[in-house]
Amino acid sequence: MFEQRDFNFVYKYFIAEKQESLLFLIVGIAAIMLAIIFLIFVKSNPTFYKGAAIPLLAIGIIQCVVGFTVYSRSDKQMKEVAYNLGMEPGSYTRQQELPRMNTVMKNFVIYRWVEIAFIIAGVVLIFLFRTNPDKIFWYGLGIALAIQGVLMLGADFFAEQRGKTYRQNLQELIK
Repeated sequence: MFEQRDFNFVYKYFIAEKQESLLFLIVGIAAIMLAIIFLIFVKSNPTFYKGAAIPLLAIGIIQCVVGFTVYSRSDKQMKEVAYNLGMEPGSYTRQQELPRMNTVMKNFVIYRWVEIAFIIAGVVLIFLFRTNPDKIFWYGLGIALAIQGVLMLGADFFAEQRGKTYRQNLQELIK
């Protein structure tokens, strides 16, 4: 017997994922552009800006790759999940979507610790080298690393909260 269910939570989750990934992509592009400006065009205090350019470029590339990947797969993934939940809500949730989301949620813990490490390393570099003109490179690197860490931690916080809600909705399907 067919049972009518509301799977609107699937659409909400994937649309929000797509929106945040677009923002992540834009932030990554901006970071890369800023790094290029720092490396090529900034002539006053170039050592500071070269230090800042390294985390902007490296983390900006990661942001672009992650943002583009999530953005480009979200629509297809949303359709597949909605279709499969509509056809076999219990078995699909148990065998596919819930295990996938459990992995996603575990990965957020790893991301959080990496981002916290970026922030701590950045703050340590800032405090160690803020008054040492010979080490201004490390001061610039620390500032950019801390800022990028905070941005990524903030974005992943919201993504993790969305993931928790989505996973709860999935768990309700198999009760």
